[in-house]
Amino acid sequence: MEIFKAIDAPGLQRPTVVTLGVFDGLHLGHQAIVKQVVERALLAGATPTLITFDPHPRQFLRPETAPPLLHTFHQKMEGLRLLGMHQVVVLPFNAELAVLSAEEFVRKYLVEGLAAREVYLGKGFAFGHNRQGNIELLRALSAKYGFLADEVPEVQLRNHRISSTMIRRLLKAGRVNLARRMLGRPYGIEGAVARGRGVGKELLFPTANLEIQNRVLPVDGVYVTLTLVDGAWRRSVTNVGKRPTFGGDVESTVETHLIDFDGDLYESTIRVRLLHRLRGEKRFANVDELRAQIARDRNRAIRYFDSEFVRRNLNYV
Repeated sequence: MEIFKAIDAPGLQRPTVVTLGVFDGLHLGHQAIVKQVVERALLAGATPTLITFDPHPRQFLRPETAPPLLHTFHQKMEGLRLLGMHQVVVLPFNAELAVLSAEEFVRKYLVEGLAAREVYLGKGFAFGHNRQGNIELLRALSAKYGFLADEVPEVQLRNHRISSTMIRRLLKAGRVNLARRMLGRPYGIEGAVARGRGVGKELLFPTANLEIQNRVLPVDGVYVTLTLVDGAWRRSVTNVGKRPTFGGDVESTVETHLIDFDGDLYESTIRVRLLHRLRGEKRFANVDELRAQIARDRNRAIRYFDSEFVRRNLNYV
């Protein structure tokens, strides 16, 4: 997949079938849009293309209301590649773009820049100055400029619209199982392994301390996780929290204990996928109580992975 920072960049393939949006999280609703674009591009003999923005438009227009993003830029690009997108155009959202009318956006980027044959929007998405560019306007402009425009139906789960906002709420409530169903995969965080205080090793359960790159963490607690190390997903238990037994931290940290692994992970970047919440974080009276609880958490995680249901439904276990 090619990534372009400008609409007139060398190597950009035309004609195209296009969608546009932020696509934070690449949940099932986003996946439905990308699938539509990829399939229609194949039929039209065009290149499936996605236009996105950096930073998030609200981060530029009203930063106090901008949501924390579920994905890093790298995670989003990797996800789009895996979904079959061939090229992504990343538009810098700045003062010039913010005042561009919806019709000027269509003419400059979709028609002249990408020679779009078809354009698909997610339900409710709007673009252009003052969000003038809704699906109705796009359909009217499609007749003027000679492309097809349509809206992809929203995807629902349990009669709720799947959205990045809903997934953030679920993670903050510790409901990682339902978030996983909306994402179509477990929520993942990644970071470089840094040297900690060595407390985990003293407790006989060494942990990898992550310098997290993601801005959204689940609510503090202990989770059954999978951790990607050297291309292999390994069973693990992860603590997200402030370590109250040792005085407490100001910000939540992420510590992962890999089951049956004793390699050196320092300075490597690892990924952690959240599968199931075991319990909330709590303060223990002493280190012995904490050590005993960690052993119970580890055993519960092993039983989770060994269950027939999990073995049947987690193809990377």
